[in-house]
Amino acid sequence: MATAGTEAALAYLIKPFMDGIFIEKDITLLKVMPILIVIVYLGKGIFRFLQVYFMRYVGQKVIEQIRNELFEKIVNLPLNFFNKTSTGVLMSRITNDVNLVQQSIQIVISLIREILTVIGLIAVILYMDWKLALGTIICYPLLIQPLLKISRRLRRLSRKDQEMMGGLSSMLQEVFSGIRTVKAFTSEKKEIKQFNKINATVVQYVIKSIKTAELSSPLMEFIASLGFAAIIYFGGMQVINGTSTPGTFFSFLAAALLVYRPIKSIGNSNNSIQQAIAAAERIFDILDMENSIVANNGSIICDAKKKDIEFHNVSFQYEDTDKYVLNEINLHIKAGQQIAFVGSSGAGKTTIANLMPRFFDITSGSITIGGVDLRKFDLKSLRSEISIVSQEPFLFNDTIANNIAYGKNTDVSKEEMIEAAKAAFADEFINNIPTGYDTEIGERGIILSGGQKQRLTIARALLKNSPILILDEATSSLDTESERVVQKALDNLMKGRTSLIIAHRLSTILDADMIVVLNENKIEATGRHEELLTTSKTYSKLYKMQFNME
Repeated sequence: MATAGTEAALAYLIKPFMDGIFIEKDITLLKVMPILIVIVYLGKGIFRFLQVYFMRYVGQKVIEQIRNELFEKIVNLPLNFFNKTSTGVLMSRITNDVNLVQQSIQIVISLIREILTVIGLIAVILYMDWKLALGTIICYPLLIQPLLKISRRLRRLSRKDQEMMGGLSSMLQEVFSGIRTVKAFTSEKKEIKQFNKINATVVQYVIKSIKTAELSSPLMEFIASLGFAAIIYFGGMQVINGTSTPGTFFSFLAAALLVYRPIKSIGNSNNSIQQAIAAAERIFDILDMENSIVANNGSIICDAKKKDIEFHNVSFQYEDTDKYVLNEINLHIKAGQQIAFVGSSGAGKTTIANLMPRFFDITSGSITIGGVDLRKFDLKSLRSEISIVSQEPFLFNDTIANNIAYGKNTDVSKEEMIEAAKAAFADEFINNIPTGYDTEIGERGIILSGGQKQRLTIARALLKNSPILILDEATSSLDTESERVVQKALDNLMKGRTSLIIAHRLSTILDADMIVVLNENKIEATGRHEELLTTSKTYSKLYKMQFNME
């Protein structure tokens, strides 16, 4: 308000300056006026600095909070959301969309100042000559309707442009992640062509936005010129007729000219604001998403030690599909047992692994631990009782030590870490690396072999020390030598734990306490290896295929 007030003060000072000095020949006013002008400009500079600094500080803190809340919301969304949304699109939301909102903060702050400046200057011209002022101001409402139309079109184009940028980010992330495959199949030209196509579409929408945005400036200038023409004609006639003084006229004209700059700035700000609104809508699309799993979070602290797991008529289907992935599954798993799930691809093995930690919620029925439904447990405590070793080991771009300690919420001693690594048969190869446990392993553990990466994930699970263990085809992608070492590590990991083993290679589960054969999304048979060879056609077929037996 202080900054805007100095603009109005400068316009007002022109009247006493013109009339008092050039007409009334007032020497005292001539001495005072330069000092007043310096004081007004000094105040304007100080107020503007303080306003810009404090409001930008506030704006940055707002953006920080939005980015934090957006990231927190995304990482807490269920897996189904990530199955439908590409990584590149999510990265674009957190970076590109939030940056557009960030840029708009400064513009919005300036907009508030400009609006206050317009109000102050309009007050000056009303004070000077309210009749002439009304004739001038009447031109400004003519701007509203075309500006509204331009705003709506800009917002639509900006939203589409941001969607295309998300697609571009997604394509880049996919190509760079799979660059080995691209090069192996000599698909560089194909990917370049695809990138050029998406990039051209992005530019096309940007050009449309530029064309729409640039219409506002000449439109505003034309309407403003009508106002200036009216001021010069009618104000000049008043001075000639003696009903007004030159000081009043020039003070009025200066205020009218000054009011045009902030009004034009408001119009130009509209372009960036519409982009920011489109970005904010995309951000709040995510922030407003419902998370049924978190919304149905229980309050009971889970303790799965020595507790049986039971599936009661469990059925599951993914959203937007009619087909059941699992249908009426009934199963009793005793504490400490090793239970293997086998079946053809798509039979529902991995789905069972995803239901235990509530990555997805079952469609009907119930899964219980110690007689308590999973949905009644606090989600964090439930997942803390479950360790997962997947087919594709995921490691972070960090040190070996931090990757092993990742799943442990408390501080981990070096001795505990080494003990876990030894049990996972990882300590030897770690010590053969010059920097040992402090080695940076690169993105997704690029410097390590498949077997080494898997042993680190096993060490991570050992350190977490959860009573329930899920092995999702943990050795299927390894060579025979690596599989042998990893299997020894898995044997150490499974000791004393209730283990759910999703098996691809039957050789790894021959000694399981119980094997569950899934076929067409139902349990076909349960039993031990020897028994299933005679009672289950699916198991017998899988066994013969893998061992080449007649």
